[in-house]
Amino acid sequence: MLDNDFIYLDYAAATPVDSRVFEAMKPYFSENFFNPSAPYLPAKHVRRIYEDYKNELAHTIGAKGNDLVITAGATESINLAFTVLKNFENANCIISKIEHASVREAAKNLCKDVREIGVDKNGLIDLKALKNSIDDNTILISVALANNELGTIEPLSEIAEIIRAVRMDRLSRNDETPLYLHSDASQAMSLIDIFVSRLGVDMLTINSAKVYGPKGIGALYVGHGIKLSPITFGGGQESGLRSGTENVASLVGFATAAKIAKEHVNGNRKKYEKLSKLFRETLVKNLDGVIEPKFLGNQKKQLANFAPVCFDGLDAERLIFKLEDEKIYVSTGAACAASKGEKSHVLTAVGLTDSEIAGSLRISMGKTNDEEQVKTAAEKMAEIVKKELERIHG
Repeated sequence: MLDNDFIYLDYAAATPVDSRVFEAMKPYFSENFFNPSAPYLPAKHVRRIYEDYKNELAHTIGAKGNDLVITAGATESINLAFTVLKNFENANCIISKIEHASVREAAKNLCKDVREIGVDKNGLIDLKALKNSIDDNTILISVALANNELGTIEPLSEIAEIIRAVRMDRLSRNDETPLYLHSDASQAMSLIDIFVSRLGVDMLTINSAKVYGPKGIGALYVGHGIKLSPITFGGGQESGLRSGTENVASLVGFATAAKIAKEHVNGNRKKYEKLSKLFRETLVKNLDGVIEPKFLGNQKKQLANFAPVCFDGLDAERLIFKLEDEKIYVSTGAACAASKGEKSHVLTAVGLTDSEIAGSLRISMGKTNDEEQVKTAAEKMAEIVKKELERIHG
């Protein structure tokens, strides 16, 4: 067990369950435990509760309950979205070069022709290249709202405009082939006020684990008229798209967490802007004349709680272990990639050298962090970086 004397700076990987969320979930573990598909009154009561909370969750992104498919997390949601390709022969799809592994793998396994679009040094997608990659067989474009390693916020509304123009052109030629926009908004829910209509998306992935809700539950928003294929078979729950007994407790938690996040999105953003500024300034000040930390991404187009940093020539894995000795927890990037010891495809795509990638840390802040913690973490990090430089150069 951990004590409370640690500093956690890896909120992009996982968030703790908010105490209000946990309290809302409790009755559905032992009291209202009934299967929502059962015929008797207590079960029908739980069914109503399930649908009410599904509506609540949908409303936080400007949708209706019937528009959502509840899944076991973002990965399943993304895989389900890509099944739209099964309805078309010779279909191709487009993703950015910095998409999460779940998007990259879903595309690779469900689409024979995957086109990856490059990004600039800050991780922003090349809109001209995207536009030029679309042809009459392009069915799906998937670009995350905010990147999970850099925090870069992508111009989804501009991508949606490109798609609308393509649709109009197709219709003018009596071509009714659809073109859909999917986005993974997992990282963004607690920092961006999300409305599906404003984003212009046809499908949207959201994830409880990143918004102070329980792990193991996510959802896919699906626009009207979009035909998907189930990847889980059984009793036909979730309109036949996701069979399995409904996870009532987790949905209650997810909806509660999403509602809290939406109510505090502006306050959260301001808090993290302040903390990020303090972290960056403290780190630079304590390393003045020693090494200049290279912060990744463009702060003006980045989630406020992100402060990814690179120490060229150092080993980020060693820095992580040294920081852990000080009870400070950070990561090198996506947890799934880090666990395999893989080089970050995201940092490669933005043009970092192997040496820079090897020395990069992902810093992402959250609810438990305050100014004292952030300043302490930056000071300790600077001390460790200095010692590593001394060890290497003498």
